[in-house]
Amino acid sequence: MKAWNLFYKQFITYGGYRSVLNGLLVTVEIAVFGLIIGIVIGTLIASVKVTPKTRLLPKILEKICDVYVAFFRGTPMVVQLLIGYFVLMPSLGIAIDGVIVAIIVFGLNSGAYVSEIMRAGIQSVDAGQLEAGRAVGLPYSVAMMKIVIPQSIKNILPTLGNEFIVLVKETSVVSFIAVADITKAFRSIGDANYEYIIPYCILALVYLVMVLGITLAIKLLERRLRRNERKA
Repeated sequence: MKAWNLFYKQFITYGGYRSVLNGLLVTVEIAVFGLIIGIVIGTLIASVKVTPKTRLLPKILEKICDVYVAFFRGTPMVVQLLIGYFVLMPSLGIAIDGVIVAIIVFGLNSGAYVSEIMRAGIQSVDAGQLEAGRAVGLPYSVAMMKIVIPQSIKNILPTLGNEFIVLVKETSVVSFIAVADITKAFRSIGDANYEYIIPYCILALVYLVMVLGITLAIKLLERRLRRNERKA
């Protein structure tokens, strides 16, 4: 009971809910924009990987993409954040907000994973679709963007949803670069009284609700797409 009273006083009386709401907004912002950047980068990398290697340039680009994917999949997210915020940005003489750095790093990290997801999605589309596009005179890049990739995104939607869920949970480490996300907000409430049981339990509940909400939204979107397919 004492722990709950301390939490209530810090959360309501002293306005801790404001920092929680702001932290929730930062968490969602980093995850959403990180996924958008990841989809763009991942689509480009996947396109490079499935492009026929008949010339030197595609081969070089594929090697560069392999190094990129190996780095971001082979190192922890928190290490990437620390390198980006404390090493790379100061070395370049760039002073930007920690939230922007987190979005960039999350986007780059997500791009490495989405690239493999997109590659599998592209390869799941019947090769005849691409050949039909080329047959009517579409360049390879246009046929990919207008015919193959839209169909592949529909096929990998559940996996992209899982990637978004991973990003939402991974945002809990952005406090390492002084970003006030929802995890840091609840930790600050606990720090005020050195009572962490209630804040951390509620924090876990908030993450669970977010994940369940995302899961439900993905299922509804999948159901709608299936209905549209049947109507077509």
